[in-house]
Amino acid sequence: MIDLQSYMAESIRRIMGNAYRSVLGNPREARFVMRMQRAVHRSERRRRTLMEGEGLQVPPFLIASIATACNLQCKGCYARKNGNASERPTKPTLTAEQWGRIFAEAEGLGVNFCLLAGGEPLTRRDILEQAAAVKDIIFPVFTNGTMIGATYTEFFRKHLNMVPVISLEGDAADTDTRRGEGIYRRVMAAMDTLQNEKLFFGTSITVTTENYRRVTSEEYLRELHGKGCRLVFYVEYVPFDESTRHLAFGDDEMAAMEERVELMRTRFDDIVFLSFPGDEKALDGCMAAGRGFFHIGPDGAAEPCPFSPYSDTNVARDGLRAALQSPLFARLREANNGSWQHTGGCTLYEHREEVEQMLNNKE
Repeated sequence: MIDLQSYMAESIRRIMGNAYRSVLGNPREARFVMRMQRAVHRSERRRRTLMEGEGLQVPPFLIASIATACNLQCKGCYARKNGNASERPTKPTLTAEQWGRIFAEAEGLGVNFCLLAGGEPLTRRDILEQAAAVKDIIFPVFTNGTMIGATYTEFFRKHLNMVPVISLEGDAADTDTRRGEGIYRRVMAAMDTLQNEKLFFGTSITVTTENYRRVTSEEYLRELHGKGCRLVFYVEYVPFDESTRHLAFGDDEMAAMEERVELMRTRFDDIVFLSFPGDEKALDGCMAAGRGFFHIGPDGAAEPCPFSPYSDTNVARDGLRAALQSPLFARLREANNGSWQHTGGCTLYEHREEVEQMLNNKE
């Protein structure tokens, strides 16, 4: 049986080591990564202490959807599908101060990374300022890139723990088809701006059965490398309805994807490659619901992951500890350790009806 705590800690150390290699030519960024490596060790000790002393399993990652507004209308947007992104929000949204308290609690528990999403997170500068003040957490900011200009470039230069991660779908045709005409050009301009400032940044690419070969090719990655991109975050497509099920990975595509990414790691040793949700089989099940991460909605709802918008706890009201000990999360972790088998794609999506039953069963 895999020791998940040790596995996650070693994975984070490997991420930080790769990040350091990627910024060796930039003394300011290199000093920052060295400081964060020390912070990672402190966080690991906090998580170990809580696990051994209280039996509290704290994930090293969080995902927080901090914004409901977005300036784009991307096809198949999960945030809009789940109600987390809308011009007219149907749920209350947390204040910047509430988010600040959540981030501070996460730091105290030993969380290393908090991925900020939306909507478009750059529409909430007030929340980003709160995050920037929490220095022992790295905040990858998942943005469409169209709002990155002089003001935000200065913000990212001042706060190196805030790392812009710009979304792409592939090449210009792929990106513009899903995100809108001219978006690819604007994204490339944003990358040029960040590169000119010698800032560490990355890209997030949704991978499907149709595009994964292209976006993991040496030619494609060489173009991103030339733009200064030093982090590539592959997000495996999760279908939002059955008509797009063919775009989701099965076992064969997952194996091929893993092989291609490992090859690219040898070709580009100064790029950090990450994938979500990754190979769940190797990790004895889904990493959501607090095993490796969980998702916080704009209203503070603690959800297993962005693709499974079910909640029985609100972190703004109850805190992160209560979310990690919630009945829903406990049932999901038990199911992952027992009867649920990974068949490719997203386990929680495959078992969404059972997740709803767990939520409705209060006993």
